[in-house]
Amino acid sequence: MANPDATQPTAQGAAPGTASDVLIADNAPKRTHVTADLLHAAFALFAGALVLVFALYLRGITTGVESDAHTAAKAVEWLLDLPASLLQQLVVLIVVGMVLIQLIVNREWLQSACSVGSLLLGFAAVWGASALISQYGSPMLISSVQSAGTESGPWLLPDFYAAIAAFLTTAGPRRTRSSIKWGWNILIIGAVLLIISSWNSVTGVIVSICIGRVVGLCARFAIGTQSTGIWGMQVVHALQSIGLHPRELRRRHLDEAADHVLYATLEDDMVENSRIYELRDEDGTPYVVSVLDNQRHFAGYLNQIWQLIRLSGVAVRHDRSAISANHHHYAMMLGVHDLGLTTLRPYGVADSGESSVLVLHESPKATPCDVQAMTDADMRHLMLYINTAHRRGFTHRNITQNALARLDDGTLFLCGWQNGDYASGSTNVALDKVELLSLFATVFGVERTVAAAREAWGDATLINLIPFVQKAAVPAATRALPGWDKTLLEQLRKTMSALAPEEVSESLEQVTLSRFNARSFFAITLLVIAVGVVLTQMKPNEMIKAARDANIWMMLLVMGFSFLAWVGSAVSLGGFMNADRRNPLGLLCSQMAAGFTAVSMPAGIGPAFVNLQFLRKSGYRSTVATAIMSAVWAVQAAVTVVLLLVIGIVNGRSTLSGMIPTNMLIFVVAGVALIVSVAMAIPPVRKKVTDKYLPIAKAYARSLLETLTQPKEVAICAAGGLLLNLATGFGFWAALLAFGYHTNPIETTFIFLLANTLGSAVPTPGGLGAVEAALSVAFTAVGVPSTIAISATLVYRIAFYWLRIPIGALAMKWLDRHNLI
Repeated sequence: MANPDATQPTAQGAAPGTASDVLIADNAPKRTHVTADLLHAAFALFAGALVLVFALYLRGITTGVESDAHTAAKAVEWLLDLPASLLQQLVVLIVVGMVLIQLIVNREWLQSACSVGSLLLGFAAVWGASALISQYGSPMLISSVQSAGTESGPWLLPDFYAAIAAFLTTAGPRRTRSSIKWGWNILIIGAVLLIISSWNSVTGVIVSICIGRVVGLCARFAIGTQSTGIWGMQVVHALQSIGLHPRELRRRHLDEAADHVLYATLEDDMVENSRIYELRDEDGTPYVVSVLDNQRHFAGYLNQIWQLIRLSGVAVRHDRSAISANHHHYAMMLGVHDLGLTTLRPYGVADSGESSVLVLHESPKATPCDVQAMTDADMRHLMLYINTAHRRGFTHRNITQNALARLDDGTLFLCGWQNGDYASGSTNVALDKVELLSLFATVFGVERTVAAAREAWGDATLINLIPFVQKAAVPAATRALPGWDKTLLEQLRKTMSALAPEEVSESLEQVTLSRFNARSFFAITLLVIAVGVVLTQMKPNEMIKAARDANIWMMLLVMGFSFLAWVGSAVSLGGFMNADRRNPLGLLCSQMAAGFTAVSMPAGIGPAFVNLQFLRKSGYRSTVATAIMSAVWAVQAAVTVVLLLVIGIVNGRSTLSGMIPTNMLIFVVAGVALIVSVAMAIPPVRKKVTDKYLPIAKAYARSLLETLTQPKEVAICAAGGLLLNLATGFGFWAALLAFGYHTNPIETTFIFLLANTLGSAVPTPGGLGAVEAALSVAFTAVGVPSTIAISATLVYRIAFYWLRIPIGALAMKWLDRHNLI
């Protein structure tokens, strides 16, 4: 043991079988770049920023904390007679002195030099942060940070806290040395005393310490931390605790270990970041020893946490320590072996310090599987293998090319069970199968893979897997293979969907696996835009004034017309739905939910999105649902145009002719025709349109034509459209009545529909701003006093826009709870 970096010979003169009689070949522990340091640095940075936000926006809390601290100062008044500068100097001298002494005594020259360097960097970092806050911070923020012991500019924050925090952090984790532990205690006690003496502010102290932690953690990651894992004779002692009597212990892959890179291998069932040893017992029995350290395991733990965050509704392992990870892995291997399935044979597990040791029998030996050489029988064998594990609740959860292995006799099996689980749910079982399918489809092609899966699992299983065939279910290692392309999963879904009846395959929707998919992004975007619109565009003072001046009964009438408009819209949509799929309450709630989407989307788009989802959840295929939506749009547009023409002719209004600028329609049609002509003149574009999009358009046109050739349904939809138009027009008429202005309701409806249609065409959420301007200008132009026109517009928008937001949100929750959207 005198030269830990060299092979250690057998001790001479020792009794056989004793610990000192073991031949050990191992590398001494090296410095390790611990991923946790970077994560903790990010947390420290976030904490410092959060404290500044609290100081700026929750000033009462920080002021109260400081007031309590000053009250507590009466108990230590005798100590506060010391000058603050002297107290700071004492803290610096004591902390730095005792830590450096311990580092130098232990001959850790690099650690001591880097710690002093971090101390200087801590000063520089806090001075830079102080200068930035002084230059760009608000007066309130500066005053909350500043204290009696600091001044504006580079000295705004108390600097010695950052310097000492950086020094102690770089010196190592507090659990490793007693001097570091006491150094932190002294720094915290000194900070408390200086806060209660009003020399430093709470905010300034916390932010300064956070800055020091960020500097120290980044420096510690750069230089590395001394390994805390067991090695050499410590491994031997751990093995003796589980009944082994080592005669020889040799580290495998010494060259790779010297480069600090620990690759997962088949020798210990693909344990990530483990050290592998060859063990020979005193009776000559060979074993494989896998040592996993907490420092090394942390990277795998972070990956587990990321999977837990990224995936929705999927059970994911999150073993925080090497001990829990190895214990679980050992239990998984025993369970799979108990099922009669081929796997490496585990012997036992031993724990020592911050390391966990997994021991496996050396026989049978496994070698990586040459995937390209696999036959269809091999594919079916692995499919049946995983199916046997699934029947007892065991799932693998990381089936990649590296997980396929063979024994010396050619037997195929799956290795790497450390991330798997037992008592697994149906989602995890399905994901295992999808991982295996996607791997084989990437290597052998979709048709060959599905044919093998039909023989192994049956058509019913494959059909049930269709909703899980998506990118989130495929491991990154499979997507990196040469045979992978972005259309592979679509081909796999189509081939599997062909096994199911048409009505079944159309009704199968993807299961939400990823939290960060297009749907969640769309929902978050809607929410952010909605909040932004409400906070920036809502003018509560003007609305309150308009509501206060209005006749309360007429306002209630406006709200009644708003509800009637929902009924009309629901009747329009329900007109084209089959009676057995028509849910009256669901229809009404879907139109209410459209009011919420209107806050964050241009007028018309939000309701279309909600209606399309509602139709699909009601059992309609995508093409049929789109056709129904288009038919509703077409009928409602036709009703609006006919209504305008009829009212215009009866009342003699010529407003319609002046709404559209001269020749605009011709220019629009000509522009569209030119774009289409140029695009179709390009051969690749023309081929793609004719091969891919034209069949879809033809199918859509057929569905739309079939929908529009149903007289009864068209009549019901038209009646709903008429009710919708009249309810909205009469709603504005009632809003004018609320301010004592009497108009012809039919004429008011005519002008309202024209102005509202033009305002809604502006691509703002719900036509916000444009609708108000169009209505106010239009009615002022026909003689309504501007003050009344503006007030009536505000009342109308309260009932038909703003109040619909909370009601729509509740309706959307109800639809989601009943799986109708």
